[in-house]
Parts: sequence; structure tokens; C-alpha cells
Amino acid sequence: MAKDPKPADGRANRGTSSRGSSAAGRPGSADRADGGRSRGRTRPPVDVVNPPRPWGLIAAAVAVVVFAAAVITYAVVQVNRANADKVTSADQIQGLQTFQYAAGQEHVSTPVAYKESPPVGGPHDPEWADCTGTVYDLDIRHENAVHSMEHGATWITYDQGKISSKDLATLKDLVQGRSGLLLSPYQGLSSTISLQSWNHQLAVDSADDKRVQQFVDFMTFNDAFYPEVGASCENPNFISSPLAQGDASRAATSTDVPTDAPTTPTTPAP
Repeated sequence: MAKDPKPADGRANRGTSSRGSSAAGRPGSADRADGGRSRGRTRPPVDVVNPPRPWGLIAAAVAVVVFAAAVITYAVVQVNRANADKVTSADQIQGLQTFQYAAGQEHVSTPVAYKESPPVGGPHDPEWADCTGTVYDLDIRHENAVHSMEHGATWITYDQGKISSKDLATLKDLVQGRSGLLLSPYQGLSSTISLQSWNHQLAVDSADDKRVQQFVDFMTFNDAFYPEVGASCENPNFISSPLAQGDASRAATSTDVPTDAPTTPTTPAP
């Protein structure tokens, strides 16, 4: 005799209904149903067409480039300005006087009556005045200064009664520590400032005159113009005990001989 299938169907229906109700009643069932879109906070949409730009960094980079360009431009202008005042020959220095003292001038320990004031060449003392960027506060003995010029130095002189404190400071800054230069006051100078190298002289009224720098740069140690190329400018003894104009020579024994003399050292006559 066949069984009645209804009770089985009923149980099946109840089980299905119960599971369905349970599933529907559990939290989160709706989240699963809508793909999880309602779960937690949502993120704003990303703009892939117009991404954000670091404007601060860009502005800083532009500022650095502009500053660098300004610095380079300034440096180029300054270099061009300096080069514009440079000279390549003595005749380009306006007002420069030239003389004709030959090499091989006599070493003497007696005073010399020079034609030029300040002197630019001629007989001179066996001892040279130190010319290693030396600043003297006295009118140094001219015969010793002429010997320095024979070694290629530029001797800068000034009138103490005419020169301004500013110009004197400028000259000191120019000379101090630069080999081949010496600075001293000079009694009876006809101009405020006078620059001398062997056979050359320039008179100016101001230390800011561009010809001062031109003379110093072009004439100092220019081996086309002075007799004893390679001779020393150092004389520590003269720095520690400089001779003033009118002082007697120390009659130092010299190993520095005139260029047209025999190659063996000579001792000057007392």
C-alpha cells in the first residue's frame, strides 16, 4: 500500500521556509544581496582625468631657476665690466709716461740725484725694499725702492697732505699681501698719487681711477719691461727696519748684480 507523500512534502516545505526565513532574518543578508555596496563608508571618486598637481613644489623650482639665472647674469655683467677695463699694452693706459733706463744700472751706497720724482730707474742701493705687498708709513729711501722696481715691482706713492682717508684705505687694500707691490708716502709729490715701475710712471688724483688697477695689473712683474726677471721681492730685514729717505745706506753686500755685469757676484764699493 503506497504511503501518503503529503507529510514529506510538508516537511520539505517547512524546512525550506524555515531556512529562507532564517536567512532573510540574519543581519547582513541585505548587504550580500546588493553586492556589499552599503557596507562601511564609501571613498570619493578618483579624478583620473585631472589629477592634483604639486603647485608649491613647482613654484619653488621656478623661483630657484629665476634666482640662478639672475646670479649668472650678474656675474657675466661684472666679468664683462672688469674685462672692459683691462689693457693689453702699455700705451692703452692713458697718461702713462715712459723712460729709457737701460738694464745693468750701478749699485751705489751713496744718495742719488734722480731726474724724476719719484724716480723710475737709474743707479740704486744694493739692498732692495721689500715688495711683497708691503705698506710703509714713512717715505722710504728712494735708492732702495728703485732696486725693488728693478726686480719688477710697482711702487705706489702718495702725498699725505692731499690724499683722503678713503683713498688711502683703497690703496692699502690693493697692496697688502700682493707680491710685487709696495706703498709709501712721498714728500713733495706733485700729484695725489703716483705709480712707478721700471721706466714707467702714472700720476692720478684718486685711488678709484681705473688706471690705478690697470697699471698694477699690467706693469707689475711684466717681464717685457724690467731688467731682473725672476729676482726676489722678499727682504724681511727691510720690513723690520725700513730705511727712510735721507738715511744712510746699510751698504749691504749684494749677490744681486746688474744684468749686464759678469755672472759672478760682486761687492759694491763702500
